[in-house]
Amino acid sequence: MAESTTMTIRLDEELKSRLDALAEVMHRSKSFLAVEALRDYVELNEWQLSELKLAVNEADAGDFANADDIRSVLNKWGMNGDSVAKDGA
Repeated sequence: MAESTTMTIRLDEELKSRLDALAEVMHRSKSFLAVEALRDYVELNEWQLSELKLAVNEADAGDFANADDIRSVLNKWGMNGDSVAKDGA
């Protein structure tokens, strides 16, 4: 089992009550549910920040979609890609 550490957080009464109810229904500890929620939050935000960094790097390198790329994607999804101007505007 991985090492763990203790962290104290403050919850408003409503959130604490909701967490208590979930823990009871799910037959899990409040601690378990809090750790799962934090893990999901951290993983999601790490992924989003990583994708944003990649997108900024692509933009900095001038790697943008051209009008033909946009038209192709729009047509693929059943939208009128032919309405895209030749210059991409």
